[in-house]
Amino acid sequence: MDEDEIEEPGERRLNIHLDPADIAGVYANFANISFSRYEFTLTFARIEHEVEEGDVPGAVVARVNASPQFMEELMAAMQDSWSKYKTMMGIRDLPEAPGR
Repeated sequence: MDEDEIEEPGERRLNIHLDPADIAGVYANFANISFSRYEFTLTFARIEHEVEEGDVPGAVVARVNASPQFMEELMAAMQDSWSKYKTMMGIRDLPEAPGR
């Protein structure tokens, strides 16, 4: 057994089920965040931006309620992922060195 494969006592691994009908996920281009003393509510929607006048149509595609502690951890994870994404894209978009 490899050293990396040794499980520590009390170590937990997530075993998350994803229904095949949900595997594609949903597309959202708008989010609204509201909160109370006890929870945050994230509402994700798909908005039709091509409407030039009047009400802009949209449809809610997901709503998530979360505790303040989870939101703090989510923001840290999102910031970490965004930083890694920007670094990867920055490296990818570097101009090639002259003479190559």
